[in-house]
Amino acid sequence: MRRGWPMLPRSAEGVALAAQAACLLEVSAAKPGNVHRTADFTDTRFEDFLLSAAAIGAAFARAEQNSVGQIVWDAVNATRKLVGSNTNLGMVLLLAPLAKACTAPGDIRANLARVLAGLTVEDARSVYAAIRLAAPGGLGQAPEADVRDVPDITLREAMALSQAHDAIAREYVSDFAITFEIALPALARAGDAAERLDQAIVQGFLALLAQVPDTLIGRKRGAAVSAQVSEQAAEVLQLGGVFSAAGRQALAAFDRALRDERHTLNPGTTADLIAAAIFLRLVRREDGGVA
Repeated sequence: MRRGWPMLPRSAEGVALAAQAACLLEVSAAKPGNVHRTADFTDTRFEDFLLSAAAIGAAFARAEQNSVGQIVWDAVNATRKLVGSNTNLGMVLLLAPLAKACTAPGDIRANLARVLAGLTVEDARSVYAAIRLAAPGGLGQAPEADVRDVPDITLREAMALSQAHDAIAREYVSDFAITFEIALPALARAGDAAERLDQAIVQGFLALLAQVPDTLIGRKRGAAVSAQVSEQAAEVLQLGGVFSAAGRQALAAFDRALRDERHTLNPGTTADLIAAAIFLRLVRREDGGVA
């Protein structure tokens, strides 16, 4: 039986549930090179992501009244109390402004543009503190507004400084162009052909990775390697991806090629972006459709 997307209201409860469900669906799908229900990392297990999804609910239930920075800090702080490693910083950074945009009436992306334009220095300080608490890998050191310092610029200005090497930062500057213009349509196309949500998520992930080189891989291994991984994703798609036997065989080989003990080929930013697109698929538009 074909399984469609659940549709959640744009209430405080619905938005929080959509954020949690997006994280759960993202990690449950067998995306190549990532943790999922049948593959762990040496330092992070599938259960860690389940606990992380549970942890963020309260922070996102307060999205309407709290700032983006406060949502991010609350979610990361709650996660850290349950999980010892970074599991969801990227997802939380993407979901926080989306959640605020969804709690207001009207067009979600227009709301989002206003949320991003209104980000403050205090948002930057809260997010920087959350990043330091999460301690993600592959950060490096910035010549200006480094995350180890206390920022004196707005969160959007800080993200602009990182946009060349971080797709999540780029979303804050572009009103989430990747999420709305690439990831969400890819997920919708895959969903039209899929019988199960996990198939749609993996196929959408491959389509996104094929078009947008993963910046986490880029920071760890360089732009050339990141581009090569995108080319490999495109090759899997050309064979049918999850929708053909040849595609599934190529997908399994691709997954094996992306795994090493240090996770240097983990397309983690792509996973975060797909989680944001899943969130938008779950939230009901005011006209009854999806974002």
